[in-house]
Amino acid sequence: MNPASAPPGDAGLAMPVTDEALASRMTERMQVVERALARHVRSRAPFVTDAASHLMEAGGKRFRPLLVLLAAEAGTHPDADEVITAACVVELTHLASLYHDDVMDEALLRRGAESANARWDNHVAILTGDFLFSKSSELTAELGADAVRIQATTFTRLVEGQIQETVKPGADDDPLEHYLDVIAGKTGALIATSARYGARFGGCTREVEEALTEYGAIVGTAFQLSDDILDIASDSVESGKTPGTDLREGVPTLPVLMALASARPEDSRLVQLLDCDLNDDARHAEALTLLRRHPAMDEARAYVVSRAQEAKALLAALPDGPVRTALENFADVVATRSA
Repeated sequence: MNPASAPPGDAGLAMPVTDEALASRMTERMQVVERALARHVRSRAPFVTDAASHLMEAGGKRFRPLLVLLAAEAGTHPDADEVITAACVVELTHLASLYHDDVMDEALLRRGAESANARWDNHVAILTGDFLFSKSSELTAELGADAVRIQATTFTRLVEGQIQETVKPGADDDPLEHYLDVIAGKTGALIATSARYGARFGGCTREVEEALTEYGAIVGTAFQLSDDILDIASDSVESGKTPGTDLREGVPTLPVLMALASARPEDSRLVQLLDCDLNDDARHAEALTLLRRHPAMDEARAYVVSRAQEAKALLAALPDGPVRTALENFADVVATRSA
């Protein structure tokens, strides 16, 4: 969400917090998290500090730590020090994964800045990611054995998702199910843990903790899927991104997989193009046009809306109030940004 178009009172937060008092509190708490993150990426070696600070200083939505803080607000002690520590754990884990992602994707840019592998090299990028994972593990140990177990399980799912992304589904596998499982691991797992940590260390009931964890898993996955739709449907002027980037790179995404799964006789040209190298501008433009007209686009949008509604329904476990409203609004944003 673009801060410039954010609702009044949300102070440019990564989620639409419309209650002014809550937005102000979240902004202040996020400033505490930012200062803590700056401390945690420091190393005895200045070069390591420079490399580890690189992507963090480039910005980012900080959605995961914000979700930790917001989930904690549903509990009895949202000001607990452990909440800030947990917020740092999930953001450091996320940052670490970006260093590794950029090496795998051979990316040159991240958040508008040079990727670490472009600025230095792959070895530095990989080891910097490892350093950040280790710092995240150190902090998790401060939260106790159960938090270590949760983080280990989350890390396993994240890495599994990253590996699965590099492997095509088997002959007997459903490509769409394979892709959804990749997204659930790469994106949904850490966002689910963000909500769980906030609820756990903020003093929520077990019922609320489980509801928020499932909410995080669903809305996190849906957010990634809405990006899939926007990659094809958006205008570069509106989104600030080049349409069809995933398509050009041959990355299978929700609309593409749905189009292939429901291909009709009249879709033969689209199917042919999707099996081609789309680095050719003319073929890429034709594929983009055909996809935008395909019923799979509406099917994909309907799927994201249904997941967002599913996430909202879980929030019935929370009392009415600004926290629940903010989480409901975020689910709505996920749904409408793909509409």
